Amino acid sequence: MDMQDLKAWRKAERQRLIAERTAVDPATLAQWRGRIDAHLEAGFPDLARGPVAFCWPVLAEYDARYLGRRLRERGAMTALPVVVAPRTPLAFREWHPGVRLAEGAMKIPYPAESREVIPDTVLLPMNGWDAQGYRLGYGAGFFDRTLASLADRPRVIGVAYEIARLETIHPQAWDIPADFVVTERGLYRRASDGWLVFEGVAIG
Repeated sequence: MDMQDLKAWRKAERQRLIAERTAVDPATLAQWRGRIDAHLEAGFPDLARGPVAFCWPVLAEYDARYLGRRLRERGAMTALPVVVAPRTPLAFREWHPGVRLAEGAMKIPYPAESREVIPDTVLLPMNGWDAQGYRLGYGAGFFDRTLASLADRPRVIGVAYEIARLETIHPQAWDIPADFVVTERGLYRRASDGWLVFEGVAIG
């Protein structure tokens, strides 16, 4: 698949997956979100120890704000990504209720004035995900560029739904896989051979 064909394929898959996700009824999405929250808390009990970055949900993505509130109650700092400029790495700024938000690309809120932090963990939403933990995002490459720029790379936990699973996204040299993927089904870990291994269900 040449680069032009890859871009066209990824665009079509992105549109298909977003359409499927946004067609799911809110009650089911809430149930999936609750299961993902539970898998994250059971599978990563250290989440509250360091800064945790997550993304403001759009287009029926997994909503990490519920988990973020519980982590803050246990002493965690939470942060949101900020687009500083086109084709540059993202910054992460501390966020909690009360921090002023501004509206960015895709009408996604971001912290306007709070301090920058380096997260220990990034909860990364995925439009699509494949058997090696690679992410189909929105096409701008911000997260790959950001992760490549950090001297101390944070732990990256992809968060997605099972309906978003693909055989492959046809990863390129610049694509960076997640260390883990968590869905409503359970927890997947990226093994040393580069493939995801299902670790099981952390909750009943």
